[in-house]
Amino acid sequence: MSSLIDADEISHETEFVWLEDLDQLDYVRQSLDRLLTRRGKPPYHRDGRMVGYAILGPDAKPSRASGTFRRRVFWLLPHDRDTEPDGLYAKSAPAEAIDPRTLQPRVKGYKTERSEGGPPSAAMQELGIQLPL
Repeated sequence: MSSLIDADEISHETEFVWLEDLDQLDYVRQSLDRLLTRRGKPPYHRDGRMVGYAILGPDAKPSRASGTFRRRVFWLLPHDRDTEPDGLYAKSAPAEAIDPRTLQPRVKGYKTERSEGGPPSAAMQELGIQLPL
């Protein structure tokens, strides 16, 4: 879950590679995966699809026990809002979901009204304000 990612676990990120247009996505799921490399497109073994991943800098050290690196992977499942707008997450988002517009390397990101499926209030829309949750 996003809330379980500690800042020190993502402190070696240098950039993200996005495989899809983020303007079309209200949220993405994020997880820390154990991967063999700091860079490059990781293998993907979940249902759904990978939409992005983190690149680590050269100072990132592998785990002494496994030799792997912990890197963030961003993904969506077949029943997520982008493919089923009236489905399970029409007015909510999964626990590990965050608004991709709030992401930066070394920043966890957070949920927003948009990622949670609810439109901002009329007053907020008029003022152009979008608050994080």
